[in-house]
Amino acid sequence: MSIQIFVDGAARGNPGPAGIGVVIRNDKEILLEVADFIGKATNNVAEYMALIRGLEEAIDLKEKHVEVFSDSELLVRQINGEYKVKNEGLIPLFYHAKALTKKFKKFKIYHTPREENKEPDKLANRGIDEHSTKSSPLFSKR
Repeated sequence: MSIQIFVDGAARGNPGPAGIGVVIRNDKEILLEVADFIGKATNNVAEYMALIRGLEEAIDLKEKHVEVFSDSELLVRQINGEYKVKNEGLIPLFYHAKALTKKFKKFKIYHTPREENKEPDKLANRGIDEHSTKSSPLFSKR
């Protein structure tokens, strides 16, 4: 049985403050949710970082069969070998992600419409929002 990994990256400013969102689920339940801040990045870097984090979490969960869903057509087509990776900043992320995919007995990645990827999008934005509130104290300590 395969698990499903839903991933999304967000960047405000492109490049700008960026976050990732990951939802890992099986047919019955959500196994893991991730909302993290990744620093200043482009949206495409954030998309790759979300994929990498999702794959690493699936490896930690000892999963062998995964299906990944992303609303980034560029990411999906690059991972599937339909597009070349031309951006120098994405090349190492691409190779890292491809190496991770080889750790699974079964790996598939699919493009999904943005409307069907709302939860990872919320998590990616929460990663950015929670970081900005953590780093901005309401009252300074004297």
